[in-house]
Amino acid sequence: MQFSVYQESQLGGRKVNQDRMGYSFTRDALLLVLADGMGGHLRGEMAAAITLQTMSSMFQQHATPYVRKPERFLEEAFLEAHDEIHRYRIANNMPDTPRTTVVACLIQHNTAIWAHCGDSRLYWLRRGQILGRTRDHSHIEHLIAQGLADPAERATHPDRNKLYNCIGASSLPKIEVSRQVSLLTGDVVMLCSDGLWSMLPDEEIVHRLSTQTIVRAIPDMISTAITIGGETCDNTTALAIMWQGSPEVETAGVNTDGSAAVISTMMLPENLVSTTILSAPEPEQPLEIDAFNDDEIEKAIAEIRDAIEKSSQVLK
Repeated sequence: MQFSVYQESQLGGRKVNQDRMGYSFTRDALLLVLADGMGGHLRGEMAAAITLQTMSSMFQQHATPYVRKPERFLEEAFLEAHDEIHRYRIANNMPDTPRTTVVACLIQHNTAIWAHCGDSRLYWLRRGQILGRTRDHSHIEHLIAQGLADPAERATHPDRNKLYNCIGASSLPKIEVSRQVSLLTGDVVMLCSDGLWSMLPDEEIVHRLSTQTIVRAIPDMISTAITIGGETCDNTTALAIMWQGSPEVETAGVNTDGSAAVISTMMLPENLVSTTILSAPEPEQPLEIDAFNDDEIEKAIAEIRDAIEKSSQVLK
């Protein structure tokens, strides 16, 4: 495999950065993960860190040197992260369970497959067009999908920040897994937190990623998002790769301009795993807790799921 990679995270206007990102790879497989700890609960940053560490650990166990059943791997990794967060709560005698959104992408044999819970997003771009993008597990996105709200309301709807799915809640997460897609040389895959996409329209994201290398586009977008968000802007994080193919794929003509190193895994031993994900995450200080308590958030999630079920029945 050959790919360029760039990742960056900024605190923004918050006291704690609850976003986490990282990637792991073997000779034949690459795992990208981004998690956004939910600020309405204690230690959202720990939920995000535990999720990344759990997925990286499972990747190291299953990628030998590639993952045999990618769909099952993503589902089981998300569920294991969910269980690990609950074990963390019990071990630390916490009154509430830390929670996080997450998006992950597994790339091997020139194909990509991704999964997500919540509103951390993945964008797949080719030649200035979005070929794939995750749909947020939020109330507003459900309303738009059902024709009950206009897409223009994404930035203003009173329920735009309400999520009905995450890792670490009292109920099991609903894991949405994509189909497998074929990557071509020059394709860009970006994972990002809502601190970025909520400030920039898709058209702007596409323009930046299509006219600049990822090592220039990512920091520019993060800086712009933070400027737009102002003093109360969210943590803003992105992890992106530009795919440059496998040994059997022609890579001539790819513009790398020396700005970002190209990682080539062709010479790696089969049993070697490289990762940027820390194995022993430590909590950050101080705690940051939003105004909503656990009961209110659980009630909101229940109400949203009930509304989704009712609206789905009406449309049948």
